Amino acid sequence: MTDTSKSYADALFSLALETNTVFETLMALKEMRNGLYGTEGAIDLLASPSIPKDERCAVVEKAFAEIQPAHVMSFVCVLVQNGCIRELDDCLEAYTQLHDEHCKLSTAYVTSAVALTDGEKNKLIEKLSRKFGRTIHLECAVDPSLLGGLVVNVDGKVIDGSLKHRLQEIKEVMNR
Repeated sequence: MTDTSKSYADALFSLALETNTVFETLMALKEMRNGLYGTEGAIDLLASPSIPKDERCAVVEKAFAEIQPAHVMSFVCVLVQNGCIRELDDCLEAYTQLHDEHCKLSTAYVTSAVALTDGEKNKLIEKLSRKFGRTIHLECAVDPSLLGGLVVNVDGKVIDGSLKHRLQEIKEVMNR
């Protein structure tokens, strides 16, 4: 992520705070990003210096005429006009981080030896929410090499409750 994309995202986030549209702005930005990157050649067209900036912006405005809040459309047009449309992915990532921090949201990346049941996921969400004081979203993966238990990574903090880790600790104590 570049400093440029962070600066653009900060500006968009400030506007979203002022207009009380933090979540709506995130959703509209994702919709525009998905539409542009999902259309073959769209980003190349919008980045092309051989097409006048106003014409490139008109294409965006026509394609996303219904997008709300309107400042998201203006934001993407500013990226186009300033030759920074290729920064859209990084802007979205930076904005998402600002949104999540503002809303006290965190993603817990959970790796377990076997797939977790819905009940286990709900209990884990509850415990992690209490521990971190945030709303937790789970991203789960399975790694049979853990043998049992799970490894959780939330905001850079790792909780390793895997059987593999515990066995390694026992091995280290025995080798002393």
